[in-house]
Amino acid sequence: MTDKTAISADPAEPVQRQLHSNIENIEPDGGIGNEGNGTELSGPKRKINPEDDLTSRSKRQKGVAPIKAEYLIHPTGSRVAEARRGAEDDDAAEAADDRYRDRNSRDKRQGGKGHKKSQRNNQKGQNTSRKFGSSHDKLQLCNTRALSPEFSPKDCSYGDRCRLEHDLRKYLAKGKREDLTTFGGKCPIYESKGFCNLGWKCRFVGSHSEERENKDGRQELILMEDPERKSAAEQSPAAEDEVGVVNVVPKEAKINLSKRKTGTPRSDAYLQWVNANVDSLRNHFDNKLGAPIQEDDKKPEPEQEKHEKGDNRAQYTEPPFLPSEKRRIYYGSETPILAPLTTQGNLPFRRLCVELGAQVTWSEMAMGLPLIQGEKGEWALMKAHESEIRPPKFFQKNIIVQGYDNAKDLKFGAQIAANKPWLATKTVEVLTSLCPHLRAIDLNCGCPINLVCEQGAGSALLDNGAKLENILRGMNYVSNETPITAKIRMGTKDSQPTALKLVKRLVLGGYEAIEAGKGTSGVAAITLHGRSKQQRYTKSADWSYIAECAALIRRLKRDRSEQSDTMKEADPRDVANEGHVYFVGNGDCYSHIDYYNHLDNAQVDSVMVARGALIKPWIFEEIEKGQYLDKSASERLTYVEKFAKYGLQTWGSDEMGIGTTRRFLLEWLSFACRYVPVGLLEHLPPNIQDRAPAFKGRDDLESLMSSENYKDWIKISEMFLGPAHPDFKFEPKHKSNAYDIEAEG
Repeated sequence: MTDKTAISADPAEPVQRQLHSNIENIEPDGGIGNEGNGTELSGPKRKINPEDDLTSRSKRQKGVAPIKAEYLIHPTGSRVAEARRGAEDDDAAEAADDRYRDRNSRDKRQGGKGHKKSQRNNQKGQNTSRKFGSSHDKLQLCNTRALSPEFSPKDCSYGDRCRLEHDLRKYLAKGKREDLTTFGGKCPIYESKGFCNLGWKCRFVGSHSEERENKDGRQELILMEDPERKSAAEQSPAAEDEVGVVNVVPKEAKINLSKRKTGTPRSDAYLQWVNANVDSLRNHFDNKLGAPIQEDDKKPEPEQEKHEKGDNRAQYTEPPFLPSEKRRIYYGSETPILAPLTTQGNLPFRRLCVELGAQVTWSEMAMGLPLIQGEKGEWALMKAHESEIRPPKFFQKNIIVQGYDNAKDLKFGAQIAANKPWLATKTVEVLTSLCPHLRAIDLNCGCPINLVCEQGAGSALLDNGAKLENILRGMNYVSNETPITAKIRMGTKDSQPTALKLVKRLVLGGYEAIEAGKGTSGVAAITLHGRSKQQRYTKSADWSYIAECAALIRRLKRDRSEQSDTMKEADPRDVANEGHVYFVGNGDCYSHIDYYNHLDNAQVDSVMVARGALIKPWIFEEIEKGQYLDKSASERLTYVEKFAKYGLQTWGSDEMGIGTTRRFLLEWLSFACRYVPVGLLEHLPPNIQDRAPAFKGRDDLESLMSSENYKDWIKISEMFLGPAHPDFKFEPKHKSNAYDIEAEG
């Protein structure tokens, strides 16, 4: 084994290495020295047989990653005692931030009347109001100068009253930090579209600017452009200078939403139809409940029941829109899904996962009310990269929905949260009107965040099946051709799973809907996370229960044929996706072995991957190849580099954009540091619930990337984003995994 620098046993002490100074010497596809570990591995991608002889190896301990003894820092110590904590903190993938805060919630009152204590500095709960500092230039350049030649600036409307800097040379010399030398010193934005929309504020401005001598002999600073690349970029379907990005909502549209100038005619018509029928529906059920029961005939004859239902349905007018003509979607073994992830499910990370094989992606959960109010931050979640609007893979081997056209399908869908039918329908209408590139719109019925559930959204909907069904039905009626799906949990309490009953309601329709002739909820797919709201991530996902629900859906499909030519049969105009409801499982998928076991044993149509993708985004590549990939540390570092590059293209290459990119990169590294290379493991497959004892990698870079100290994550970010801004701060979500304490003794 090659020489390795020993790492301090104290996880609080950052790994001190100057990797950022010689990062260019690291070969991205270099091999890994692995002598003496009993496994012959060569090259960056190595197939490891899960059937390898394990009889001679030590017994696997539950909850502890089985790392080979030669890599343990304390091989004689108790692995259980050394195993890192963190499973209870994994709901950070769904953790609340300021977007989910209810500014008027009653729980913020301090002691009732007469107590109006300021809440400004009151931080309660996990990750509440985390502070990231600021990343601003020392001198703020006026926007009238940002994109103009030195001697031809735009006129500033504030004139001499403007407090921003107008002297370009002074700004470049004293107002901003030095240019970055990473990415070959070339601006990622300029390289992608032939110009940089941040102009002089860009931290790579030296690569796309020059000093020219004018006819009068004066030297003028000029921004450069590449006409060929700029012309190609301008033909992109994107807007607002965002090349390769779709679903970019114009600023004017968001302003119109905020001023309530944007109408929702489809939602208004549907809600009017609902209100017009509510009284007659209530009278029908009141009369039915109040009618005397005949002793000799407690149950009506089939013909009588059919006649009564026919009369009842005749009392209702048809809704203004029907879900039958929606675009068909497809899920199969070849379509692994990236879950909607709070914070980490951003555009650069999704773009990386698509490159590595993800076939379906979802936006972060967006709150309905801020969307219809035109809030900029919420609409930013709807942006997708052009790679996400390409069709997913399609092998035509599994059940195919009649009329499915793969050429019209795409990868990216939007997930929303709403607590009332009117809010959900209006949200869906504005989404489908302003975002043309959506595979589907998913209703989040599983978010366990208290601030979301207290408002009646997320997991709170699991306890009100009738309300949930009405919300989904309304979404279907107003979404035009965009399919509607739902993501649920097993239930709200550990000991009381309710998903079986809920799945049946969503597939067939509840009793009230069947009686009224409203049809089914019209969902095209259901995703079940195999945990309860109460459970969070403290236990493994229950795939046996997921299998029960999958079996129920198969049985309901078989039983549907028995309802043909009866009043129980749903009107074909009221069902989406030809009535075929796909069923997706979610929870603890961490390898291709997990993925295919769930497909075979639980009989789900596909599997959604969440934390597994955060820890190792190449899990989608493993699924495609059907083998473990022992990625070297240098390969993993290239993924970090790609994320940083994509982040700069998304959030900007100026000081603020670099700060934003650094923050989201650190959020991802808080998960990625958990990865234990398969070449270091005694037993396969790896388990996502296992926590590793303190170990050293096969080289210094592998040890650094496994560090759980957030200061080392910052070191990694500085390899590509330069030194952090003096005012930048980072507070990890996983406080138990980000040690910042003094060494004992």
